[in-house]
Amino acid sequence: MSFLIVLAALVFLMLAAYRGYSVILFAPVAALGAVLLTDPGAVAPVFSGIFMDKMVGFIKLYFPVFLLGAVFGKLIELSSFSEAIVVAAIKYIGRSRANAVIVLVCALLTYGGVSLFVVVFAVYPFAAELYRQSNIPKRLMPGAIALGAFSFTMDTLPGTPQIQNIIPTTFFKTTGWAAPSLGVIGSIVTLAAGLAFLEWRRRSAMATGEGYGEDAGKSGVQAAGAARGALPHPLLSVAPLVLVGVANFALTKLIPGWYGENYALTADALPGLHAPVNLAIKSVIGIWAVEGALLLGILLTVATAFGRIRDSFAEGTKAAVGGALLAAMNTASEYGFGGVIAALPGFLSVSQALRSVPDPLVNAAVSVTSLAGITGSASGGMSIALAAMSDQFIKAAEAAHIPLEVMHRVVAMASGGMDTLPHNGAVITLLAVTGLTHRQSYRDIFGVTVIKTLAVFVVIAVYYLTGLV
Repeated sequence: MSFLIVLAALVFLMLAAYRGYSVILFAPVAALGAVLLTDPGAVAPVFSGIFMDKMVGFIKLYFPVFLLGAVFGKLIELSSFSEAIVVAAIKYIGRSRANAVIVLVCALLTYGGVSLFVVVFAVYPFAAELYRQSNIPKRLMPGAIALGAFSFTMDTLPGTPQIQNIIPTTFFKTTGWAAPSLGVIGSIVTLAAGLAFLEWRRRSAMATGEGYGEDAGKSGVQAAGAARGALPHPLLSVAPLVLVGVANFALTKLIPGWYGENYALTADALPGLHAPVNLAIKSVIGIWAVEGALLLGILLTVATAFGRIRDSFAEGTKAAVGGALLAAMNTASEYGFGGVIAALPGFLSVSQALRSVPDPLVNAAVSVTSLAGITGSASGGMSIALAAMSDQFIKAAEAAHIPLEVMHRVVAMASGGMDTLPHNGAVITLLAVTGLTHRQSYRDIFGVTVIKTLAVFVVIAVYYLTGLV
């Protein structure tokens, strides 16, 4: 019975998300409903002592990353840098390779620190124009965007500033550059297999004589270019993205030297403190490095494109802040939900069943990708899994002499495996922006989902066969 209560709470939250209801509202409803069925008297204490504690703790750690990423992405859009990058990619790669162009542009923006949701809005107009001019079925476009933005640059490539690569750093005391060799291998596998799949789908569709499917007019690159005038130089456009990557790497190396292993704030330095504040630097290196890198990217974008963004800066940043608040609160609510579920007796049976998988890396991958699939969120599913089972993962890895860097990379990749099921927020947003339905386009998104899930186990196999980290 206790297991059925946990299952019912998970299914309820999944259905609520699929139907478009707010996770911020329904995550506590699902969690406290499960507590009500388990121990009615514990509902209020669990809400204050577990759900809110976990939720606020998540926001404390990660909200600056959400905020800076959203502002950076918005400025990249307002400055026309994203548009210039797309146009340059089309020029140098060619319209005949439409899938590769869209995948690589999305990958560049995502790896450069632009939020996944912002990438969808920024790339779609140009992707639509490219597919229309190439007469490629529009319904195949979401698969290409998903491969570029929701897969290897989200959680696999070492150093990616996306939240899915940052969350494990606080549990495993690693950095965003964990297991670089395995990350690169996993990225190559995902990219190569994903492009092959997308090209096969394109050839199959076009062999039947199917075309774009609707007249997009001049709503894409041509119209945007006419409205905004001359675009900035591609090298200038890509400079902030490169700076974020370089600064992220540099700060990861420099921060420990600046602060040491621990840093203490005392009344000697800040007389208003009532008690010393001690901070373990290793637990925040990954977060601080990404925050610093995004801040530098924002400053460079403002400095090099001030004339373009000046008039729309106020409204644009307001929209970015609103999006960051919503994204952070959604994930934080799921984190609080996970903390409550992990405390229920029914979760013990789930945890014990997952422990039956003897291999530590496979155990972690299956646990994380399963919860990511159920919740429809990579960061949410990973947060639930790590909040409940990170100690178990660490002990198993240490017992098997597996570096925690490898565990970090496997867990991050697994979070982006089955997360893109139909109720995933990014999938729903992507289909809404492109004006397509699940019936038309989800098959290609699911194909990408299967590829990136299998890539996790390829990386695990490579580690055991070669010992590469």
